[in-house]
Amino acid sequence: MDPGSGETNDDDAPGESPVSGGPFALDGERILLFMRPGRNRDLLVETLSDHYAVDATTDVGALESTFDCCVFDAREFNRVAGTIQPRRALSSPVFLPFVLLVGDRSVAPATDNAWEYVDEVIDMPVRKTALRSRIANLVERRRTSLRLAERERKLADTVEDLRLKERAMDEAPVGITIAESGDGENPLVYANAEFEALTGYGPEIFGTDCRFLQGEETDPDTRATLREAIDAERPVSVDILNYRRNGQKFWNRLTVAPIRDGDGTVTHYVGFQTDITDRKIRERRLEVMSRVLNHNLRNKMNLVDGYTELLRRTLSDRDLDDEGLRRPLDVIAETIDDLLGLAEAVRKIDRTLSDAAAEPAVDLRDSLADIVDRMADRYPEATVELSFSDWLAPADDSTGADEFDDAGDAGTPLRVAVTGLETAIEEGVENAVKHNDGPHPSVAIRVERPAPDWVAIEIEDDGPGIPDHETRVLEHGETSLTHADRLGIWLMYWVVNKAGGEFSVSTGDTGTTLRLAVPVDP
Repeated sequence: MDPGSGETNDDDAPGESPVSGGPFALDGERILLFMRPGRNRDLLVETLSDHYAVDATTDVGALESTFDCCVFDAREFNRVAGTIQPRRALSSPVFLPFVLLVGDRSVAPATDNAWEYVDEVIDMPVRKTALRSRIANLVERRRTSLRLAERERKLADTVEDLRLKERAMDEAPVGITIAESGDGENPLVYANAEFEALTGYGPEIFGTDCRFLQGEETDPDTRATLREAIDAERPVSVDILNYRRNGQKFWNRLTVAPIRDGDGTVTHYVGFQTDITDRKIRERRLEVMSRVLNHNLRNKMNLVDGYTELLRRTLSDRDLDDEGLRRPLDVIAETIDDLLGLAEAVRKIDRTLSDAAAEPAVDLRDSLADIVDRMADRYPEATVELSFSDWLAPADDSTGADEFDDAGDAGTPLRVAVTGLETAIEEGVENAVKHNDGPHPSVAIRVERPAPDWVAIEIEDDGPGIPDHETRVLEHGETSLTHADRLGIWLMYWVVNKAGGEFSVSTGDTGTTLRLAVPVDP
């Protein structure tokens, strides 16, 4: 095969579009063949198409396309040689081979240093197997170069990703440490700037276990909980009393988690430290205030109530007819009732929103029915009605619904696992009755499913409505001038928000509607 001596078609325009010379190979390598149309080009296309996708062209613009090897005859090389080096630079650092076929001595390369432009010079004629082998060697070099370049790119991306994560840890607003996994000891190998600011310890602690933060007053049970979790290779979070380098005590919210390698073996532990001293002091203060309010205040109020009643019995009926004496006693009695009610409300909130384990799911149908029964016993003059949306309604629902959508089974319990929800609903219903001055208060409880995994309870009354300042505090917080007198509305708000739901109050001329929308399983 001698492409330098065979026939060529000189009439073909050099600006023709690339012509596909054969089916794509499995690996998809593409050969760009710069030759004018003719028998020799057809022979080359036929020879190479068994292994590569071959595009034959004379369009210099094709050099800007993607290919894996470019093959010239001497004529086309002389015409486009000036574009080869810029194209190499564009492909760098990936190897891009160029091959020059030399056969017809009447059309020799125009430059004596052709090797500066091409990677292989093949004298023609040449056997097909030899031509394929030499082209294949160049394509394999490119393939290897591509693999290396991809590895370098991935390595660069990995390095940049690690640098980003390292910067994130270095600049994180919480203390971060990394310790090696060990038998009984876990020596530190990393600590960020926030850890040093929090504890006063710097790189000098590398190689030591983080237990140096513990001290005389650190709870032994908390220490044991940490040690057990680390030995069991599982995450753990504790509130622990630690000591700074200067001996100052601080409460640390510590979270420790194991880091595993590709085989699942724990190689390190990461620790997160946050100063929660202020929170602990606030919690302790609230505990004391709650105890004082629930115990001391109740005892004192009961004592005042007893003496008030004794004073009533001591005064004669004639004296009690005196408005000047009777009215102060009535005010004292009313104030005592209000304060005792306030203490009970605080205790109810504390009991409902405590950090105890989440309550198990309950059947909301049964819970609401129990609330209606309790309200009937406590307030016989009030009317409390319960209704469900069509596809939730039981067969004996008071709404009189006859048929229900197949999406809801009237016999299926409506299970909801929201801590304190029953207490919040009962609080809303009872407040609606207690704060209604009418002789026969009316309250309607409606239940619907706004979404398959949500439930909404509306409590509508015909009372005077909740004052605006009572509801504004839910959005803007309390101040000395703007505050809620009824803790019940805060109880409902906190229960719903703790579950990630939505609580709203709508007050109009005909009464108030409370809406508690919560996920059935937060």
